[in-house]
Amino acid sequence: MKLVFAGTPEVAVPALDALIASGRHEVAAVVTRPDAPAGRGRRLVASPVAERAEEAGIEVLKPVKPRDPEFQQRLREIAPDCCPVVAYGAILPQSALDIPLHGWVNLHFSLLPAWRGAAPVQHSIMAGDEVTGASTFRIVEGLDAGPVFGVLTEDVRPTDTSGDLLTRLAFAGAGLLAATMDGIEDGTLRAVPQPGDGISLAPKITVEDARVDWKAPALRVDRVVRGCTPAPGAWTVFRGERLKLVSVGLVTDRTDLAPGEIAVAKNNVWVGTGSHAVELLWVQPQGKKPMKGADWARGVRIAAGERVG
Repeated sequence: MKLVFAGTPEVAVPALDALIASGRHEVAAVVTRPDAPAGRGRRLVASPVAERAEEAGIEVLKPVKPRDPEFQQRLREIAPDCCPVVAYGAILPQSALDIPLHGWVNLHFSLLPAWRGAAPVQHSIMAGDEVTGASTFRIVEGLDAGPVFGVLTEDVRPTDTSGDLLTRLAFAGAGLLAATMDGIEDGTLRAVPQPGDGISLAPKITVEDARVDWKAPALRVDRVVRGCTPAPGAWTVFRGERLKLVSVGLVTDRTDLAPGEIAVAKNNVWVGTGSHAVELLWVQPQGKKPMKGADWARGVRIAAGERVG
């Protein structure tokens, strides 16, 4: 089939690579978000998908909005059979959805209808899911509500951050998306409507969502830290400044600390929660690089009874 791939961040690159390497399909063009300012100089930088497409000699389309007439006209000229999508980042109007013969097929990193929305992996970890996965589905006008072509499952490991889990799903999902394109082409795949029950939503995680509530149980604190790593980054406040929490460890034998209360030993630093304490393994003070929790604690010379939060 002739394909036009839509995607923007690094997590979409494995799927683009899989389609390029498939040998069965022609990736005629790539659709991605416009160049965005990055770095200290805030210079405009192309998306990871755009960079990969340019390396492969593939035409790159960067509409400000997918409803732009010029973009839709170019899409009609290319006349794709299908438009596979991974984390494109813009809402597609019906006028664009109608152009390819087989529609737009999205690779979504959850087992739909669970975790519809922008941050399925983060929400899965924060909710304590033991199993998640990826789904391919036809995009319709409705939040991740279209009929499903295929799924795969992936265990959520006890120490997974959202970055860890998303990386595994990106590579496994690349194979699923390529297989979905194969099945659509040869007519062996039919999309199945999603069930009406089991729907959960996964909106974008805000900075405020990533603030740790030390009155919550330790298990919840650990899930928030892992779910918000690497972005937007879990955090708390110490002496009036933001302290990023890179990783924590569960410590079941310490229940003597009040929520937010800090205790320090030579090589350890603990914080009380609503249940038992957690150990601060790695933190990042404002304006500094990540460091071991014990090194941070020695540097700031924590007084008895001091708290975070």
